[in-house]
Amino acid sequence: MAFFRPRVSREAEVRYHADLEISKSFPELLQKARQAERTLRGLRAADADEIELLGAGLAFDKALTEALRAAESGQRATFGVRAYDDRIARRKAKATPAGATWTAEVERLRTLREDNRLWGIPRLPRPVPAER
Repeated sequence: MAFFRPRVSREAEVRYHADLEISKSFPELLQKARQAERTLRGLRAADADEIELLGAGLAFDKALTEALRAAESGQRATFGVRAYDDRIARRKAKATPAGATWTAEVERLRTLREDNRLWGIPRLPRPVPAER
């Protein structure tokens, strides 16, 4: 007896292949984020002024965001094409060793980005407009 197994949608296949392409750039983007973090830490150690720290903090945030997007694409691609349409398949894929590795990496990058947004980017006071 054959059971009916629904095929995945065309949209899911397209998104899967797009995620595969995006995830290929993850190592380079992660390396850029590490370099931006080293630059930020070096400026902090050198007691740089607030403007330089602001620029380095924003550059680190941008690099982390790009790396996070690539990691999320890698995570979705690792879960497989069926996981785009089926939440149960997505949940099962998270329990595999490869899925758990990507999930941990995504959570680590999210935590690092949020920590940078809270404490790594200095807040500069807004300029006060001159009275007329």
